[in-house]
Amino acid sequence: MPLIMAFPDALGTGLVINCSPATVESTKPPAPLRAAIAELISEYERTLSRFRADSLVAAMGRAEHGGRFAFPEWARGLFDLVDLLNAATGGAIDPCVGEDLTRLGYGVDMSFAVEMGAAGRLGSIHGRPTWRGDVRREGTTLVTSRAVHLDFGACGKGYLVDLIGRMLLGGAARAGAMPQRHAEYAEYGAYAEFVIDAGGDLLIHSHTPVAIALEDPADASRAIGVVRVRSGALCASAPSRRHWRDAAGHELHHLLNAIDGMPVRDIAASWAFVPADWGRADAPIATALAAAYPTAFADGVATALFVMNPGALAAGVGSYAEVPQPRAVPAFDCLTLDGRRRAMMSAGFPVELYTR
Repeated sequence: MPLIMAFPDALGTGLVINCSPATVESTKPPAPLRAAIAELISEYERTLSRFRADSLVAAMGRAEHGGRFAFPEWARGLFDLVDLLNAATGGAIDPCVGEDLTRLGYGVDMSFAVEMGAAGRLGSIHGRPTWRGDVRREGTTLVTSRAVHLDFGACGKGYLVDLIGRMLLGGAARAGAMPQRHAEYAEYGAYAEFVIDAGGDLLIHSHTPVAIALEDPADASRAIGVVRVRSGALCASAPSRRHWRDAAGHELHHLLNAIDGMPVRDIAASWAFVPADWGRADAPIATALAAAYPTAFADGVATALFVMNPGALAAGVGSYAEVPQPRAVPAFDCLTLDGRRRAMMSAGFPVELYTR
């Protein structure tokens, strides 16, 4: 895949696209397509980043008495995925953890200093706003009655990858899967192959399997195994690259259980794989959602595996008690590594583990 588009500042991790054009006459990505992707990234961050003072999410956090916040139409699938993950985990995955992260020191100022008295204010158990209780959805408009600090890190990076993937696929634009004004760039799509890598969240569309090393969370210079993927999304979650210590020396990180607002301790890393099947529009709603946004779903699953074991997550047993039936969670394959370096994986996860 010789053609490369790099966006080094995207989402704080950088984003790289390798692709092969559908025709041999093409020697480089067309400038209009690159410009459209850059514009989408800018709009995405301007809308959803809690680290930008001019973002819509930041405005929600400043609205002491709440308000109505109209998000772009392209955010509908993201909110649907948040609904799914929030319900399936019984609230353990919740974008309202933005407030907890800030109290723990991972805020706009990146102080990494825990707020005084934070322990008694973290999590939904201490009255922090929740997605289910304090955010009302009206399509892509979010309605609140008090300040809500959102963080879409659970699946937001993967969602942007999927939107870009739709642009590269070309014809998907006509199904309304990307911002409408970018649909004109669909003529540059139909790339024969591509790999989108956003800080380790990958979407792969290839004729032959692509090998991806799984980073050892204890040593970034080593791998614990290799995954080979031809078509699908592979996402990882681990605290190894984003952690800090409080004044007492306790290690903190960004992967929280939204119920108590505390970093999860017993999982070292997780990986989730979801096959890409963009054509399953007639599938059940949840399955169609995962098929339309495989990277976002894999990203969300990798995060959710820190707060629920794979079997419970797949069964949706964390669903709220008053919900009569667990919300259906689409199929996924995964691998988790706990703090004692014990691996657990599903039968379909396409990995070759290194055992020595």
